[in-house]
Amino acid sequence: MEKMTESEWRAFVSEGTRTGKAAVTRADGAPHVTPIWFVLDGDDVVFNTGRDTVKGRALARDPRVCICVDDETPPYSYVQIQAEATLVDDMDEMLRWATAIGGRYMGADRAEEFGARNAVPTEVLVRARITKVIAERDIAA
Repeated sequence: MEKMTESEWRAFVSEGTRTGKAAVTRADGAPHVTPIWFVLDGDDVVFNTGRDTVKGRALARDPRVCICVDDETPPYSYVQIQAEATLVDDMDEMLRWATAIGGRYMGADRAEEFGARNAVPTEVLVRARITKVIAERDIAA
């Protein structure tokens, strides 16, 4: 097992269509984990979520989020990102980033379709400022 450098973990989480698994804390203190589509923007992880979902309500109450991105094939690697989220309501910003995220996961030919689908008043844009990263590669080597 080896630690990844910053440039290595940034490339790892941005590769292909790897999803993140975002963990938040419910109001009763229970953990809640869901997959997310995301992109990096400098020191932020950017994703959309429904305003009234468990994740959306949890982030409005407590901005802490932990995101794990992993490679499920041997020799296995993962990146854990701890972050503080800000919820953004600006529809132009939401459309810009929802389109970029849609392009990453559905391809450039469907980017605008997924941007329009996810940039709506019932959604929020999440900008999660990275506070700590744990990144390990070749765990089973």
